[in-house]
Amino acid sequence: MTATANDTYKAPDTAPPILEAVGLTRHIPMHGRRHGQVVRAVDGVDLALRRGQILALVGQSGSGKSTLARLLALGDRPTSGEIRFDGRPVNAERRRDRRRHYGHVQMIMQDPFASLNRLHRLRYILSRPLRNFGTPGAAELEARIIELLERVNLTPGREFIDKYPHELSGGQRQRAAVARALAADPSVLLGDEPVSMLDVSIRLDILNLLTELRDRDGLSMLYITHDIASARHVADEVVVMFSGHLVEGGPAEAVTQNAKHPYTQLLLAASPDPDRLLSGEAGTGTAAASLAAAAGGPDADDDPDSAAGSATGADGGTEAGCPFRARCPHAQAICAERMPEAADAGSGHWVRCWLHT
Repeated sequence: MTATANDTYKAPDTAPPILEAVGLTRHIPMHGRRHGQVVRAVDGVDLALRRGQILALVGQSGSGKSTLARLLALGDRPTSGEIRFDGRPVNAERRRDRRRHYGHVQMIMQDPFASLNRLHRLRYILSRPLRNFGTPGAAELEARIIELLERVNLTPGREFIDKYPHELSGGQRQRAAVARALAADPSVLLGDEPVSMLDVSIRLDILNLLTELRDRDGLSMLYITHDIASARHVADEVVVMFSGHLVEGGPAEAVTQNAKHPYTQLLLAASPDPDRLLSGEAGTGTAAASLAAAAGGPDADDDPDSAAGSATGADGGTEAGCPFRARCPHAQAICAERMPEAADAGSGHWVRCWLHT
């Protein structure tokens, strides 16, 4: 997947999917007073990541984003549904299929200090995946480690190869975490909130690095975030997740500039936007502020019917209705009856909301 510095990979709009979720569901059994019920953390999700694309998965904490990422990385087993890589189903029960998938799909964790072993130098941390996925010889191994460090702009690589994680800044640690993911020579990166633990001043550097890897090497990436503003700037497409369901998606500009679903509008209203502040559109009395007040704010972790996933019977039957209805200022009677099908909003933009069906 590597390319020279002068090479630039550009994925066509019709590039085939490289990683897909088809009807993917993850139900988590509950205990205590809710024994016998399940949390529908991911509920029948269909998702397609194209070659050379950055796809942003946006939603608040507890919406099911990280669970979906773990399913795609085979860190969790789905209750039902299918994962496909390059058009072929992945059989997570077969060791050979799992090992092959691990080589193709790698995760970048949220906290680089927790995800890197603080007892070892970068030389050892990066050598493990290189050995696991086939780099022979000590001399070649060191050259590959230095190449990986410099690929993520930790230059010169020889100055970093023998450092411990605690000797690096937060941004440097996250670059080292990206280098470890790249050591397997993957086709897909799953970035689970990869910049949320970093200072605001260095987040843009990491986002630019991820974009560079897409443009230069043709890597595909699922960028998971609660910050829809950063998704707009880094992603080709955006999909919005609430309570285990995908509720809106399409080209990043279309979703962020012309949001259709009330939940997406709420995320945008809660996101700092310098353009909106300068134009005077933000503030009490505006449509955005009214929506945020009507919906009760973006966090409702204590509400089992909110983004933390809804509890249903142990049979796992399909829950009726839109999961956002209890907080939606536009809820109708039909919203409690069944979840709407995706409606076409034009130019690849779609939304699952009765307001647009």
